[in-house]
Amino acid sequence: MIPVSLVDVDSYLPERSVGTEFYTGGTAPDSEGAMFGPPLARRHAAPEESATDMAVAAAQGLLERRRARGDGPLDVLLTNVALPDRAFTGAGADIAARLGLDPVPEWIIDVHNSGCAAFVHLMKIGRALIASGQARTALICCVQNMAGQVFARPGVRGRKHAPVPGDGCGVGYLKAGDESPILDVVTHHGVEYANDMSLSADTRKYWEPGEGEIDIGFTDSKVKQIVARGNQLVPQVTRELCERLGTPTTDIDLLVTNQPNRMFLSNWHQELGLKPERHPDTFDRYGNLFGAGIPVTLTHARDEGSVRKGDLVVLSGFAHAGDFAAAAAVRW
Repeated sequence: MIPVSLVDVDSYLPERSVGTEFYTGGTAPDSEGAMFGPPLARRHAAPEESATDMAVAAAQGLLERRRARGDGPLDVLLTNVALPDRAFTGAGADIAARLGLDPVPEWIIDVHNSGCAAFVHLMKIGRALIASGQARTALICCVQNMAGQVFARPGVRGRKHAPVPGDGCGVGYLKAGDESPILDVVTHHGVEYANDMSLSADTRKYWEPGEGEIDIGFTDSKVKQIVARGNQLVPQVTRELCERLGTPTTDIDLLVTNQPNRMFLSNWHQELGLKPERHPDTFDRYGNLFGAGIPVTLTHARDEGSVRKGDLVVLSGFAHAGDFAAAAAVRW
């Protein structure tokens, strides 16, 4: 099998930083329940800023670096967008056009499942295409754009979960070769939980007119289930990955996970026997970035000198109410 490497990452965070008082009206935030403890800050995409705008902003510098190193053309473009700009078409074709990709990638794939673990999911897809010889390069784009568009709505922003998400985009570049090889990827689909992340749009379909804002339908029982599954799933897929590699989890040099809340982040590295400094945390800077959380956090870890050549880097996360979980290992 042709070796495949994750050779570069980058990110984009919108300019507008929003404090918690935007949601609470200046009163102290409700700290009851670790699931929805708000971050110190988060970013909101501008009202006119599209998912394509965010992906292009994140990817342009990365692609310029890769071209300067002789990489290209781009064969595969993989996207995951939390809230698609258009009802019927994905963002991939628009992103390719805006980036001026010439020739146009043979593979443009918009993936709408896998949520907060989308980056790892897309790594697996890109790796499979490159390892099979059908491509040489792939760009992954993960956009989280719901914070400013959904959770900031007047009828939603006063709810306890609204301050948790932030907007941003993370991108990654895969290529054939062993420069920074992907050692393995583990994925699990919890199909029995597929309907547990629902919308609170009374009895109507989400696109039908009606009273009230569209929002995520959290209930106390659902929150308890998500907490239990989340605490289990990330350590589970990470352990399975390490077992396949023949190494203990304590040998992980850098664990990069999705960034849902402080509780999960603390529980995960404790469960895996890792010190906090080996598990980078961007939650208080940017909130829960959903699918963008892993690549954005990895970008910051790299830029801050937290990852070195030869390190065992593990990317791990779970999605929605537990319908997907994944972990990937990279020898940096």
